[in-house]
Amino acid sequence: MGKEGKGNFQLKTPKGTRDWSGTDVVLREQIFTTITNVFKRHGGVTIDTPVFELKETLTGKYGEDSKLIYDLADQGGEITSLRYDLTVPFARFCAQNAVQNIKRYHIAKVYRRDQPAMTKGRMREFYQCDFDIAGQFDPMLPDAEILRIVKEVFEELPEWKGKFTIKINHRKILDGIFQICGVPEDKIRTISSAVDKLDKSPWEEVRREMVEDKGLDPEVADKIWTYAQLKGGKDVVEKLQAMPEVVANESAKQGLENMAMLCDYLEIFDVMPSLSVDMSLARGLDYYTGVIYEVVTEGSAPSAAAKDVAKKEKKQKKSTDPDEDRSNDPTIGVGSVAAGGRYDELVGMFSGKPIPCVGISFGVDRIFSITKARLGTAQAIRPTEVDVFIMAFGGGKDFTGMLPERMAVAKQLWDAGIKAEYLWKTKPKLQNQFKAAENGKVPWAIILGDDELKAGKIKIKEMGLPDGHPEKDGVMVEKANLVEEIKARLSGKASLPDRTAA
Repeated sequence: MGKEGKGNFQLKTPKGTRDWSGTDVVLREQIFTTITNVFKRHGGVTIDTPVFELKETLTGKYGEDSKLIYDLADQGGEITSLRYDLTVPFARFCAQNAVQNIKRYHIAKVYRRDQPAMTKGRMREFYQCDFDIAGQFDPMLPDAEILRIVKEVFEELPEWKGKFTIKINHRKILDGIFQICGVPEDKIRTISSAVDKLDKSPWEEVRREMVEDKGLDPEVADKIWTYAQLKGGKDVVEKLQAMPEVVANESAKQGLENMAMLCDYLEIFDVMPSLSVDMSLARGLDYYTGVIYEVVTEGSAPSAAAKDVAKKEKKQKKSTDPDEDRSNDPTIGVGSVAAGGRYDELVGMFSGKPIPCVGISFGVDRIFSITKARLGTAQAIRPTEVDVFIMAFGGGKDFTGMLPERMAVAKQLWDAGIKAEYLWKTKPKLQNQFKAAENGKVPWAIILGDDELKAGKIKIKEMGLPDGHPEKDGVMVEKANLVEEIKARLSGKASLPDRTAA
């Protein structure tokens, strides 16, 4: 397929996408498994929905980000678009199937025509792992459990414990503050989107967007800044509750009461040490109605603010290509690695019967890019889950290679559910067998020898032991006890389901 006719056919993936192979797939699968195990621990059931939806299903749900939706060509049928997230399809699913309550998780690809930064996990085709709770429950209880799920996921992922922050705010508090500051009702959502950029851009740039691009009164913008700077723990909620002008606003008052209750629950769940109440968090999507949150870590924010590189960019011819990969742009960070919130009206937009919902979405590709960088060379990722490599010892013209014997041992291990391999050579050299095991980072070897087999013995060797170790050359065991001996060593090494080797 290298050429087609007289012209060259370019073999490449579309911009903003990539192929996955080797240890990258292994690490991503480990992330999936960790997240899925937490979801199941909390009673989640999985669903699946089509990769594309009717365009009208997605229209009007994402605010300014709607321009990033991939519309599919009309081929004489329904007008459809690729799904932008898993939340709107879930709301459609609940409305269509008259679901009254459900704890659902969904792991699938979504599509956004955003400017890519591939090495930072900012892609056009990427996985999301969502957990949502739909139904009528007492206030803030499902919200607290969602945030407990967030804590569990990031504490169980490799190299993440103690290295993440859950930023949280409340749409009702935010809307109330905007009203207090004098933001016109028809500008609240668009100003909210501008405030949400404060983690990526300096206040001066956000203020300019509010005033010059969106027509907000400069004095109103400056009032917003006095509130948007507030961040901390439960003390932020208490500080706002002590402001007469804030509690006089019904929306802000209700939001603060919810947040205070949530903080109490999160103290029980031991989530508060990882939490930051942040008044600059706004979340740009239109469908949020209550608590909103996102998870950030070192690398989420850009390494340089836009104003810091402005002078350099003026001297350079800046590309206007929206398809250009901006992985090397210091003003682009990884962004949040998980985000979500409460959306009580989204299902009702489809069915007319509102069903309260709250959820979280984990950005696997962003989590992957940070996890891979943190692991570095400290942990070598095993390319397969094979735990045992079966080898034949011997050489010379009388060496048979013991292929039938190796195959028989492999069958015995497979029958017992043990992951095993052997070299597909009739007479393999011992060094080649060891090399294959080392390349696969297989932790255990079974070594067959003619004399040992005649005596009903097999040698089990742990790979990678240092010189001088008493079991460096392996341990002889009874062939009849092979499965039990291997299982005991595997459980002792805890090699399942862990797929990393120090």
